[in-house]
Amino acid sequence: MGRDVPVVVFSRDDRRKYREKVRRCLDVFAQLLRESKFEDDRPLAGLEIELNIVDGEGGACMRNAEVLAAIARPDWATELGQFNIEINGRPQELSGDGMRRLEEDVRARLNHAEERARSQSAHLMLVGILPTLREEDIGEGTLSANPRYRLLNEQIFAARGEDLHLEIEGVERLDTHADSITPEAACTSVQLHLQVSPQAFAAHWNAAQAIAGPQVAVAANSPYLFGKELHRETRIALFEQATDTRPAELKAQGVRPRVWFGERWITSVFDLFEENVRYYPALLPICEEEDPRAELDRGRVPELHELTLHNGTIYRWNRPVYAVVNGKPHLRVENRVLPAGPSVLDIAANAAFYYGLMGVLPYAERPIWSQMSFAAAEENLYAAARHGLEARLYWPGVGEVPADELILRRLLPMASEGLDRLGVDREVSGRLLGVIEGRCLTGRTGATWQVEKVRAIGGDRHEALRAMTMEYLTRMHANEPVHTWAV
Repeated sequence: MGRDVPVVVFSRDDRRKYREKVRRCLDVFAQLLRESKFEDDRPLAGLEIELNIVDGEGGACMRNAEVLAAIARPDWATELGQFNIEINGRPQELSGDGMRRLEEDVRARLNHAEERARSQSAHLMLVGILPTLREEDIGEGTLSANPRYRLLNEQIFAARGEDLHLEIEGVERLDTHADSITPEAACTSVQLHLQVSPQAFAAHWNAAQAIAGPQVAVAANSPYLFGKELHRETRIALFEQATDTRPAELKAQGVRPRVWFGERWITSVFDLFEENVRYYPALLPICEEEDPRAELDRGRVPELHELTLHNGTIYRWNRPVYAVVNGKPHLRVENRVLPAGPSVLDIAANAAFYYGLMGVLPYAERPIWSQMSFAAAEENLYAAARHGLEARLYWPGVGEVPADELILRRLLPMASEGLDRLGVDREVSGRLLGVIEGRCLTGRTGATWQVEKVRAIGGDRHEALRAMTMEYLTRMHANEPVHTWAV
């Protein structure tokens, strides 16, 4: 969840001071890493889930302020668009039945929120992109009231100097322009967090990068945007384009985008924060009173406000997170590649697959990132986003194979072993990984179900999308895994 910021106008002096403060924070961060002041690895499953708000006919409902007021719980918050909200799940130990408790906790919170949303003539939907979303639903007027979003909008467009160009070539073609960052609000995701020590961070981040493609292939749930069928996980391309601060000329010069897979394997978490400072100008140059050097000299742990705020405006698919809790700093890998939905059970299964793989790959005697190029991992992500389970992905030792075959033969056994190492009950891991296996065996993800259902309904596209969305909502709230949904 992004930090709230005040409404301000930035001067050139603000930007100079912020750059100096960020660099000071980076120096202090390097010292913290050298002095090993961080908490160690903790096998906690933490997650954030973004949701869409829909009306009684499945269309976008611009009432997040009213819905949040009705829910009236601190774990729910605004997101970018007025048709979005976000839930922050309570971190759970992975061992024992922790994954089951995580699922049950999210399910209970969603049930309560859905009941309260209905009092506002609204419903909550877990999906990567709301299928019924129309271009007229997207504009500066539909940004949430939180000043952070309007400030981000102003700063991104000030950097670009022109409207956003959205161009996605898939089954069909989208070519349009937008005068605000609100298209980003169409991207609703699940973010998985894993706390790791500084010494183990690089191995975990590299492993997360290596499995991003398979994750997206088996979880794809965003086939439609503005009524057009595009990629199986259109959210990947849309998010990259909707937050792009670069006009065409800067792209041609090779300037890095703010939504970024990266360009190399790393040897330290410092590599990522240093890249942030070296490559990216500030979007929100807001300085806090804290002097990080003085705090450290007093024996206290600095919050590094400027460094973390800057990090929050660079949208890596696997993002490093620095945080201080109860006076103790820790690091987390924030995995951001997954779409929301289709059901809470499907989300829990996606989480189990990820955490299971992260229980094995970072500890391998011969690391996976020493056997494959970084470019191959990146190509896997984009192939998976485009084609889902039908993508062909590269994996060391097997070459280029269909995604479902790679997951069934190599990655599911590995994830099962990882969950065993983490102490997850076999009954729990078997049930959740069985959902992943079911998708691979049936070829059915949220994306394929949506497309098959719309084609089966036929007729007017928007009406078919609306009818599909209403059936999706029913099945989602029944918590049925998507591979069992009939068309």
